[in-house]
Amino acid sequence: MSPIPKYILYPISAMYGGIIKARHWLYNKKILKSTEFNFPIICVGNLALGGTGKSPMTEYLVKLLKPNYKVATLSRGYKRKTKGFAIADAKTTAIEIGDEPMQFHKKFPDITVAVGEERLVAIPQLLHDMPETQVIILDDAFQHRPVIAGLNIILTAYNKLYTTDLMVPSGTLRDVVDSAERADMIVVTKCPENITEADRKKVIDKLKPLSNQTVYFTSIAYDNPHHLFSGEEINLNDCKKVLLISGVAQPEPLVKFVKEHFVEMELMQYPDHHIFSIDDLDKIKKTFTKFGENTIVLTTEKDGVRLEKFATELKDFPIYQLPIQHHFLFNQASEFNQKVETFVAKFDG
Repeated sequence: MSPIPKYILYPISAMYGGIIKARHWLYNKKILKSTEFNFPIICVGNLALGGTGKSPMTEYLVKLLKPNYKVATLSRGYKRKTKGFAIADAKTTAIEIGDEPMQFHKKFPDITVAVGEERLVAIPQLLHDMPETQVIILDDAFQHRPVIAGLNIILTAYNKLYTTDLMVPSGTLRDVVDSAERADMIVVTKCPENITEADRKKVIDKLKPLSNQTVYFTSIAYDNPHHLFSGEEINLNDCKKVLLISGVAQPEPLVKFVKEHFVEMELMQYPDHHIFSIDDLDKIKKTFTKFGENTIVLTTEKDGVRLEKFATELKDFPIYQLPIQHHFLFNQASEFNQKVETFVAKFDG
C-alpha cells in the first residue's frame, strides 16, 4: 500500500496543532495551573516524536553533575507494563520502568532512577523517598506543563530542524514551533563533524532563537561496542560482518556509521521502543547463521536493555551494544557545562 500523500494529512495536522496551541494558551493564561519547585529541576525534551538524542543528553548531564551532586532522573517510563511512581532497584527490569530509564539505571547504579507519569506527583514522592537528592533531571518532559522546570533544554536534529518540520501526521512534530520560546538552551544534534561556521549561522537563522537563548551544536560520538552480558569490549576493526538490530526512531546515523566500519551489513529494523518477542529472537538467530564466521550482532544500548530478558539464549552469543554520546562542536562544551552547573549551584545551601 502506497503512503498517504502529505497534503491529504494537512487538515489533520492543522487540527492537532490547534488543539496543542489551545492547551498552551490555557497554561500561559494560568487557567490550567503549573507548579514551580524551589529545587533544581532540569528538563530535557524536544518538539518532535523522537530521534533527537534525549537519552544521551540526559546521560551527559548525569556524568556532568554526579561528581558533585546527588542526581536523580525522572521519566514517565514509556511502554512499561506498570503504572504509577517507582524507583529502580537491583531487581528492576525494563518491562517495569521502560527501556530508557533502565539504560540509565544500568549505566549509573549510583544515582536515583525514578519513573512516574504524573511528574507533579512524582517529584515530591521522589524527594520524600530520597531526601538526599540535590538535582532532578526530567527526561522527555518539555510538554508536561503542570511542572515548571528551572532549566529547559530542547534538542532538534540537524537534518530535521523543528522550524522546517510539520505537525503529525504530516511531519514529526508533536508540539508547535512557538513552544521553543520556553527553552533556555537549544541543542542542534546529529551534526556533521565538518560543519562550518557558515552552516552554523544558517541553522541559527532558521531557528531564530530569542535573545536569552543559546544554540549549541553536537555530533554523534560512538564508543567501542561491549558485549551485552559480559561487558567485554571489541575492536571494530577485528570484525568484517555485522547484523545490526535497531529499534530507534531515526537509525540513519547509526546505519551510516556501521557501513563505514564493516565490509558487510544487514539491518533488521524494528519500531522505536519495540518489545522483542521470542519470534524476533528466532529470526535474529536464523539471520545471523547466514553470515558465517567473523560476524557479530550489533545493537543500541536502548535495544540492549529490551533484549536482556533473553539472557539464557544470548549470553554466549556474539551480541554487542554500541554506546553513543554527544560531542559538542565549536568548543561549546565548557560554556554549556558552566551554564548547567551555575543553574544547579544557585540552589546550594
